[in-house]
Parts: sequence; structure tokens; C-alpha cells
Amino acid sequence: MAQNFKFGHINSDELIQALPEYDSANIKLEKLQKELINYLEIMSAELDSKYDAYIKDSKNLSNIVKQTREQELSDMNRRIQEFQSSAQAQLQDRQTELFQPVYMKVEKAIKAVGKENGYIYIFNSSQGSSLLFFDEGKSTDVTALVKAKLKIK
Repeated sequence: MAQNFKFGHINSDELIQALPEYDSANIKLEKLQKELINYLEIMSAELDSKYDAYIKDSKNLSNIVKQTREQELSDMNRRIQEFQSSAQAQLQDRQTELFQPVYMKVEKAIKAVGKENGYIYIFNSSQGSSLLFFDEGKSTDVTALVKAKLKIK
């Protein structure tokens, strides 16, 4: 007895990027990134300025003053490196926080469409997915159905 299996496919990246929540999350993430970059640039400019002043004055400084200023420069450099690491971690955390609800919303809609329409599988055809081939004649593009479920055009 032959059964009629229904297979679907969707480009989830394209769908995610069509959501207004995606644009909103991107704007928030870019704002944080700019803020962190601006502060890092301020810190770097301050270090450069102090380093230039140290180089200029170093011939006329006593050993104890030289050592103190070198330690200050070293401490500033360490703080910049720590800030970079912390900023990177904060950006990654914020990205997860902002985009996870978007991904979950799309996943929920895809699963609902699959169940409502009797699909056995819905494959992700996004760039970088592990889907290597699908026969478009035997698989239905469910993008329109999922967009309708999400109320997006």
C-alpha cells in the first residue's frame, strides 16, 4: 500500500529577516556595538596620548617616575584588553537575548504549518544548512504558509 508523504522546504533565514522583530533586534544590537566601539576608541586614544607623552618626556624622567608611568601604561593596556573581552561577551549575550525569541517564533510557526498541513518533514534550505539537495517537484515551498501564520508579507 503506497502512502503519499508530504515534504516541504523553507529558507528560514529569509523568513527570519522578513520579521519586523528582526529589524528591531538588529537596530538594538548595532546601537550597543557602536557604544562599545566608541568607548574602546576613547580608551585607545587616551592610551596613545599617554604613551606619546611618556616617549616625549622619558629622557628627562627619573627611574621611579619612568617605572610608575610604564606601569600606568601597562595597566591601561590591560584594562583595554579586558574591556574588549567583556564587550565581546556582552555583545554575544545581547545577540542571543534579542534574537532567540525571533528564532523561536519562526520555529513554532513552521511546526504549526507542518502539523496543520500534514507534512512529514519541512527542510531548511537556508545557506549553510545541512540540506544538500531536494527535488523541488516533490517538495513544497511552505514559505507562504508560514508567512501567513506569522502575519507577514
